[in-house]
Amino acid sequence: MPRLSSPFDPILQEQGFVMLDGGLASELEFRGAVLDDALWSAKVLLEQADTIRQLHLDYFLAGADVAISASYQATYEGLAQKGLGKAASDIVFQQSIVLAQEARDQYEQQQAGKGNRLPPLVAASIGPYGAFLADGSEYRGDYDISKPALVDFHRNRLHKLLEFQPDILAVETIPCLVEAEAIIQLLSESPFTMAYLSFSCRDGQHLSSGESFGAAVALAHSCPQVVAVGINCTAPEWVSPLLSSVQASSALPFLVYPNKGESWDAHCKCWVPTKPSSSINEKVEEWYDLGVRIFGGCCRVRPADIAEMRRTLERVCA
Repeated sequence: MPRLSSPFDPILQEQGFVMLDGGLASELEFRGAVLDDALWSAKVLLEQADTIRQLHLDYFLAGADVAISASYQATYEGLAQKGLGKAASDIVFQQSIVLAQEARDQYEQQQAGKGNRLPPLVAASIGPYGAFLADGSEYRGDYDISKPALVDFHRNRLHKLLEFQPDILAVETIPCLVEAEAIIQLLSESPFTMAYLSFSCRDGQHLSSGESFGAAVALAHSCPQVVAVGINCTAPEWVSPLLSSVQASSALPFLVYPNKGESWDAHCKCWVPTKPSSSINEKVEEWYDLGVRIFGGCCRVRPADIAEMRRTLERVCA
């Protein structure tokens, strides 16, 4: 099967880069949402849907070409623990995609006649098994679960999200190879679905699990439905060495959306400063030279940061 055409391609051809959005859960917290719950941002889907729609719109207005849905932490298993049956959970998944689509419609209405940007995309977030566990294991990758069990865990959510017609699947914060293998196996059940694979990493060469980032990139290349591969929710300091370690072996576009350089304390459920980090924007041009074409931000990256990165990329690509 030949590699599918990417929904990112028209935007890349038009402007030379694609701008993802920034942090969702952390920005909801900045805006007053209380996320002290195993459902994390999915809790806001149940309680403050309008806030999520507005946040997607704000990211579009800041310059994002892609909204990533609020489904990262939403799983049938996690929602069942809160008393939601399958039908109610289905509505949560639908809501996560529809809110982003509605925000895109609002953006398009507001911007009619004001510019020549292509219509934004909506990506359906597929978070890792560790997000359901809510114990920080998406930053360790130390799962005690088999690949068949991971396939079963992800299957129903993935297929349900696809029913609501996102433009692409955002398979993100994957900490280990076995989970990426499970997702790739599932993609073959929907052969015209496109996805990107983004991994969490612990240093300049390794996934959070300690496995090779190079092996993860090779795995992404093995699937014709994967249209980009990269790194998210990883400290900015590790991005350049990670990219340098695979630059010669990747024909796929790289995507990068790091966090602000802090570490997650799963016990206290808070971000802990580590050491001072340069701003993500200071690294954008360097990452572009290393082959990154899809940029954004993860935890604690805000709309103003996305706007700043877009200005830099417009200058670089001019």
